[in-house]
Amino acid sequence: MFHNIPLGAGGERIPQAQVAAAQTSRETVKPEDGDAAYFRRLEEGGMLLNPPQIAAVRHHRGPLLTLAGAGSGKTSVLVARTGYLLAVRGIAPSRVLLLTFSSKAAAEMRERIAALPGVHPGSAAGLQARTFHSFCLLLLRRQGYGQEIFSETRRQHILLKQIMRELGLPKDAYPPETLLALLSSCKMNLGEPAQLPESTVADQEMKAVLTLYEQWKLEHHKMDFDDVLVLAYRMLQEQPALLQALQQQYQYVMVDEFQDTNALQYELVRMIAHPQQNLMVVGDDDQTIYSFNGARSEFILDFEQQYPGAKVVTLDINYRSGPAIVGLGNGIIRHNRRRRSKTLQAAVRGGSQPKYLRPQSADEEAEQIVAHIENEVERGVRQYSDFALLYRTASSNRALLELLLMRDIPYVDYGEGQLLYEHWLIAPVLDHLRLSVDRRNFAAMESILPTLYISREQGMEHIRRQEALRAKQGPLIHLLSLPGMQDFKEAKLRERLTLIRELKEGTPVQAIRRIRISFYDHFIEAGERHQATLHRETLKEMLDELESSAERFADVPGFLDFIDQITRRNELSRQPGLKEQGNRIALMTIHKSKGLEFPVVFLIGASEGILPHSSALESERLKDRKAAKAQQAVPAATGAAELAELEEERRLAYVAVTRAREELFISSPARHHGKKAEVSRFLLSAFRSSVPAAAASPAPGRSGASVIRTSPAAPPRAVKTHSVNIWKCTASACKGWTRRKADGSEEQLSAKACPLCKAAMEKGTREVPV
Repeated sequence: MFHNIPLGAGGERIPQAQVAAAQTSRETVKPEDGDAAYFRRLEEGGMLLNPPQIAAVRHHRGPLLTLAGAGSGKTSVLVARTGYLLAVRGIAPSRVLLLTFSSKAAAEMRERIAALPGVHPGSAAGLQARTFHSFCLLLLRRQGYGQEIFSETRRQHILLKQIMRELGLPKDAYPPETLLALLSSCKMNLGEPAQLPESTVADQEMKAVLTLYEQWKLEHHKMDFDDVLVLAYRMLQEQPALLQALQQQYQYVMVDEFQDTNALQYELVRMIAHPQQNLMVVGDDDQTIYSFNGARSEFILDFEQQYPGAKVVTLDINYRSGPAIVGLGNGIIRHNRRRRSKTLQAAVRGGSQPKYLRPQSADEEAEQIVAHIENEVERGVRQYSDFALLYRTASSNRALLELLLMRDIPYVDYGEGQLLYEHWLIAPVLDHLRLSVDRRNFAAMESILPTLYISREQGMEHIRRQEALRAKQGPLIHLLSLPGMQDFKEAKLRERLTLIRELKEGTPVQAIRRIRISFYDHFIEAGERHQATLHRETLKEMLDELESSAERFADVPGFLDFIDQITRRNELSRQPGLKEQGNRIALMTIHKSKGLEFPVVFLIGASEGILPHSSALESERLKDRKAAKAQQAVPAATGAAELAELEEERRLAYVAVTRAREELFISSPARHHGKKAEVSRFLLSAFRSSVPAAAASPAPGRSGASVIRTSPAAPPRAVKTHSVNIWKCTASACKGWTRRKADGSEEQLSAKACPLCKAAMEKGTREVPV
C-alpha cells in the first residue's frame, strides 16, 4: 500500500537533509566570555543553543530579523533572548515588549521566562508578553476606553442575520462568517468600512449590512477584536505624547510569527519600535500561508529596506524531524522564487522515510488510512492522539470524517465540525431528493423556495393556507395559485414539479447531476450574492464532492438514510468547547496545523487540483480572487498573480510536511471528482536534482537579496523494482491499470471494467518501484 517515492517521481533522488554538526553553547561559548555564566545556567536547565541561536540571543541594539525555519527552536530563542536582556544586559522587565499571536503562546513564553535561571519571578511578572489584541486592549483600557468586547461568534451571526432581515434581504443572503471576514480584511489592511466597494448590487448590499453592524456596535458601546487594533492604532496616531511615552517605555520590542502580521499590526509594531529600532522579529517567509487574512511575506522579504543595517540570523537546524522529512520539505520549498534562501539541516539522525499512497479515490484513501491507524493502535504501537490528518480544504475530509464516525473511532475536528451535507450550498440539493421521496416534507419545501425565486415566508404561508382548505399529495403545486405568479415562474415551477417526481427513479448521482444541469449550477453562478461570498471554484468543488459521495449508493432513499444516520452520529459526537485533543485523531486543514507538530502526519489529497488547489491554478479567472489581490497590492505584472497563488500553495505543502516528527504519509488520489488527477507537482519537483534557473532569482523588490543556491545534479540512481499482479486495460488507446487486491478476492474474476475508459480489463503483471 505504501511506497518510498510518489508515483511518477522517476526516482532521480530521494530528498535527504544534511545532518547538522552537534555544536552547542558548551563548545562555542568560552569560559572567558563575559556572558558565559548565563549560558552555563541555561545548559544546566537543559537548554543547549546552537551558534545561530546564540547569535540571536546575544544581539543587543538595532533591528534583527531572525529567520526561523520549521522546528528550529524559535520559541527557545525568544525566551533565552528575553532572559539575556534581563540577566546579562540588566534591562528592566518593564522595558521589554514581546508580542505574539495566541494567548497560549504568550502564556508559554511567560512561564518559560520565569523559569529561566537568573531571572527573578518578580522580574518576569513585570514583563509584557502578550498577544497583539491583549496589548492593544490594555492600552485602550488605560486610556479610559470602556466598550464591552463583542466577541461571541454566535451573537455576531445572529445580529448580522437580523440586520439582513431588516434590510429586506433573505436571512441566508450572505453567510455571516463571510461578511465578518470582508470587514476584517478591510480593517486589517488599514481601510475604513466606508471604503468598501459598491460596484455591484452584492457589494452594495454587503456594505449596507456591515454599515448597520458598525452602527449597532457604536450605539451599544461595543467593540470586536478587530476594533481593538483599529482603535489603538488611531489613538496612537492622534496622541503623539502617548506614542512617545510608549516608545520610551518599550526599549526592546520582539515579535513572534512575524510572517503572519498584517498591515495594521505591522504599523503598530513599527510605530512603537521607533526611533530606537531595537526590534527583533522572528518568522519564516516559507510559512506565510495566511494571505487571505492580510499576512504579507514582503514584511520579511523587504525587512532590510525598512530597517537599513538590520542584522539577519538564520535558524536552519530542525530539531523536530529526521533527515528524510526535513529533506522533503527542503525539496518542496526550494522551487519558490519569492523567498529567503535557506536550506534546513536535521539535528535528529535516522528516522523513517516518508511513505506515499496512490489510492483510486478519496473513499479508498480513507479506507487505507483508517485501516493503517486501527492496525497500529490494535498492535499497541501507537495511540489515536499520535495521528494528525491534514488536508487543503475542509470539504476534503468528507470521506475520512464519515468513516471515523461509522466506525466509532475517536477524533477531534478542529474545523467547524460541520458535515458536507449540512452546508447551505448542499442543503437545497438534498431537499430536492427528500421531496422526491416524500412530497409532503414541508421543511424541504421551504429550503428549495429560493431556487424558484419565491420568498420562503410568502411561499410557505400560501402553501399552508391552501393546504388547510384542500390538502394535496404534493403541496408545492399550491404555488401555482400564488398571487402575482408570473407566467415564466409558473412554467419553471411545473418543470420543477416534474423533475422532483422523476428524481427517485435514477441513482443518487444521476439525480444530483440532473438537479445541477437543470437549474442549480446556473442558479448559483448567476447569483451575485453567491459569487460575492464564495468563489465559483469552491462552490463547484463542494457539489462535485456531493456527487462523489452519492456514487456509492444505488438508490435515493438509501443515500438519504445514510446522510440522516451520519448526521445523527455527528451530532452525538460533537462536544461543545472541545479544544484539547486527548486520545483522539486530530483532523484539521493545513492552515490550522501551522505551529503544531505530531508524531505521525497523514497529508491527504496531494494531487493536482487539490494541492495545488484549482483556485490557484486558475486564479486570474476567479472574480473574488482578483478583488482580494487588488486590495492587498499584489504585483499586477502578467503571471505575477498566478505565481503568488501557486507559491502560497507550495508553502502550504511545506507546512504540512514539516508538522511530522516521526512518520509522514502522503496520499495522492488518482481521481478527484470523477476526473484523473496527477500526483501533486510539489512532490514530484522535490525529487528533481536541481532547481530551474528561473527559481534561483532573488526575491523581487530586494537589492542584494540572497539567491537560492542549487546543489550539483546527482547521477540518477538505479531504481529497484518488483513484479505485482495487476488488471490492465485491453483498449489500445488506454494506459489504465490497477493492482489486484492482495486478499485474493478478485482471483475468481475473469475481467473487470477499466475505471478510466470502461473497457474490459484483463489480468497481468507489471514492474513497479519497490
